[in-house]
Amino acid sequence: MNRLTVICVCAVALVSCNSNLPVKPDPIARWEEPAEWMRTPEDEAQRLQLSAGTFSGVRVRTTRASLDEEPQPGLEVVAVVENSPAAAAGLEVGDLLLRVSVDGVSKELDAPSDWRAVELSAQAGTTLELSIERAAKPMRTNLVLVARLVPAEREEVARFREEERVGVILRSATEVEARAAGLAPGAGVVLVGLAATSPWRGMPDAPRFGDVIVAIDQQTMDDPARFLAVVRSAKPEGKVQVEYLRGSERKQVQLPLSKRATELKSWSIPFLAKWKRDTERTVFSAFLSLIRYEATPAAWSLTLLWLIDFNGGDADRLQEVE
Repeated sequence: MNRLTVICVCAVALVSCNSNLPVKPDPIARWEEPAEWMRTPEDEAQRLQLSAGTFSGVRVRTTRASLDEEPQPGLEVVAVVENSPAAAAGLEVGDLLLRVSVDGVSKELDAPSDWRAVELSAQAGTTLELSIERAAKPMRTNLVLVARLVPAEREEVARFREEERVGVILRSATEVEARAAGLAPGAGVVLVGLAATSPWRGMPDAPRFGDVIVAIDQQTMDDPARFLAVVRSAKPEGKVQVEYLRGSERKQVQLPLSKRATELKSWSIPFLAKWKRDTERTVFSAFLSLIRYEATPAAWSLTLLWLIDFNGGDADRLQEVE
């Protein structure tokens, strides 16, 4: 073998060894989402019977761009009602509410449910000390709450999947569900779907469809994005403590996260043989495909010398039913 041949063989070997490894694991597949849990509960009549709390006259939203982002500090003001307490306090659309202090107790704001919790827990006449940011300039102002005469607008329900560590379909809780769990409107998530390979499936006391998840690892689900942030940041081989509400019963349980097994998926010897396997297909070829074998869960095929084929697999049979 001359030097040029050796160089060519080495180059081919290097190319065959090069691979683009995925950054994220394959998503958990095969979902179970019962039809009855695909609909949002029709509980508007019950919601209107709940205590309305106080009124601030400001509407806020989270600063994150999507559910995949962890909640960030601050709430963006998106509307200020004319002649409301918020207008009297000088709040403007675009302001960023960073912190609220009530009777000397201070709290950072990073989820809309934080603001709704203040409106529901405080009494009319309570003064809120606000730390805000306007055009990157820090400011402070006071807002005096008044009694709310009309219930707040209904919160929109969002649906999302966690496909990497648990394999669940969740929706945000309605106000009725959230407040029954001791949470403010906009907080809490409800389990409505589960992957066939979810590590929570079959676990004793694991949440079932319709259960409201209140907290994970003692972090309150004040925003749906909090679920994704806590689960994805957990240790690869660890467990999480899940607190949830089932009817009127509150439960806590330690549950595992997915363990991705290390698995050989392909190998090759240049010019001699190569083998590859994915979730549904296995392929082996040797000697420039003089021998080629392919198999799926339903069938297999063997080819010799490019011409001779052997095939087998499941057979479809028509059966007569009396």
